[in-house]
Amino acid sequence: MPWRKKNKSTKEHLVDNEEVSGGHAGTGTWSNPAVNGAGLPPPPANLRPKLVFHTQLAHGSPTGRIEGFTNVKELYAKIAEVFNITAPEILFCTLNTHKIDMDKLLGGQIGLEDFIFAHIKGIRKEVEVYKSEDALGLTITDNGAGYAFIKRIKEGSVVDRVKVISVGDHVECINGYNIIGTRHYEVARMLKELPKQKHFTLKLVEPMKAFEMLEPRSKGQRPAGDKVGTGRGTLRLRSKGPATVEELPTEFEDRAAKKVDDLLESYMGIRDTELAATMVEVGRDRKNPDEFAMALDETLGDFAFPDEFVFDVWGAIGDAKQGRF
Repeated sequence: MPWRKKNKSTKEHLVDNEEVSGGHAGTGTWSNPAVNGAGLPPPPANLRPKLVFHTQLAHGSPTGRIEGFTNVKELYAKIAEVFNITAPEILFCTLNTHKIDMDKLLGGQIGLEDFIFAHIKGIRKEVEVYKSEDALGLTITDNGAGYAFIKRIKEGSVVDRVKVISVGDHVECINGYNIIGTRHYEVARMLKELPKQKHFTLKLVEPMKAFEMLEPRSKGQRPAGDKVGTGRGTLRLRSKGPATVEELPTEFEDRAAKKVDDLLESYMGIRDTELAATMVEVGRDRKNPDEFAMALDETLGDFAFPDEFVFDVWGAIGDAKQGRF
């Protein structure tokens, strides 16, 4: 189809990559791309939202107050300043729970009344795994600041049988290759391309746990789609430009985003509600699939979505408008 273009520029999106057969966008060799390397400079302080959020370290700490951040990196820096730690010590954040609950993982939006818990580096471990099957059974995501970590472990999978590997573990090295700064989809592809019937080594860092948090590891069940937080709006963090305070999604936007999220997993082995919401936003006012496809390429061209996927997304948005699901 002549109007499709494949823009390979790197953009920062928080998305999950799951090992599935035939399941990843893009091909190529192992690489270590810069995170947020082509982003715009941070907006001046007077344009930043004047919102205050409460935060704690997930393993236990006093409560701190943070404000004036517009993206994930700035958020981590603010948290680090409050607790007198360094930003690279933070692996990821959860909303409204100190537990390693991947359904509550902080992504691109924070409810205005959400409480932020920061999970920092704990024990390091090195694990040897025998790849007996093509798929390891992992879902990999990243924290938006250079760290990839395990979001889900499929029950009965290769990795599930290695009991020292847990949801929330940061993947630091694969076979001695340092992957800090490598995006989630690159890490997922590296793991998928490892040769079958051979051993490989992972260096992992698990989140620090308080004594009362020690419990059987979670398999990281598929998100139920419930919104986090009780605020009437959300602070939307963007990789380019200032953060914005937005109303909660309309019923149409919510229905369409859930369907698009399902299509992302079906076609590409990716689940990300924020990415799905962005695609719905792009397609909401487009008049035909060609116009939608071109707008999608301009906004999210680095994902190089398959043409048939784009048409299915267009159909899902149309169905949501008509109330067909």
